[in-house]
Amino acid sequence: MIQIKTLEEIELMRESALIVSKTLGMLATEIKPGVTTKHLDKIAKQFIRDQGAEPGFLGLYGCPSTLLTSTNEAVVHGLPTDVPLKEGDIVSVDCGALKNGFYGDHAYTFEIGEVDAETKKLLDVTKESLYIGIREFKKGNRVGDVGFAIQQFCENHGYGVVRELVGHGLGKKMHEDPEMPNYGKRGRGKKFLDGMVVAIEPMINMGTHRIKQLKDGWTIVTADGKPSAHFEHDVALIDGKPEILSTFNYVYEALGIQSNEEDEFKNHVTANS
Repeated sequence: MIQIKTLEEIELMRESALIVSKTLGMLATEIKPGVTTKHLDKIAKQFIRDQGAEPGFLGLYGCPSTLLTSTNEAVVHGLPTDVPLKEGDIVSVDCGALKNGFYGDHAYTFEIGEVDAETKKLLDVTKESLYIGIREFKKGNRVGDVGFAIQQFCENHGYGVVRELVGHGLGKKMHEDPEMPNYGKRGRGKKFLDGMVVAIEPMINMGTHRIKQLKDGWTIVTADGKPSAHFEHDVALIDGKPEILSTFNYVYEALGIQSNEEDEFKNHVTANS
């Protein structure tokens, strides 16, 4: 059952999403060789609480951490560890926040120092596929239109699109209807309606799309040990068009990156800068 949100509820969701965005921006200044993901987890928990919110993942389905930190061949759901990040690594940081009864859920894959060209291209293509998918989240389209667009773009670059893990509806629960796969067929699946809010999150592997779960019961890794990238935005459908509630701009500000990639998805005066 898809939960349609009012404009007022969407504004509350924007607040939760932006707390996650600010957390990722804060972490961007901390992520460097020698830092552990357990350290990132600790400071993220405090930061979210300082914003008047609660960590969205902590305790959810028994999750023991505030962040899910997935390094190199880890796709998603990596648990923070004491292993220091090293030059050339990549780490997907997935984070949630709960405020005013609504969740934000948002992820970015960071480069640690200098990353090789092949891995950098994987990150660029995966992030671009996120916006390609968001463009299809519009009135008259269906779930399959988003998945098809992401799948075609990534597979045309020779990458594997993970099947077992998908994006999702978002609201008073972390995971609501509809599921939002990163693969699919045009015109298939549930129809998009104004007031829907979804988390679109391509999980794209450099090699095979196949994955496996580690013994910790959480961490998902690529079956061939090649790197994987993951980017995620929270998106509302307003007046038939997609509007991003989260933003990578805090990350970009911290890293000194200039970008206007989100501008086309800011349709309202209330949209974040």
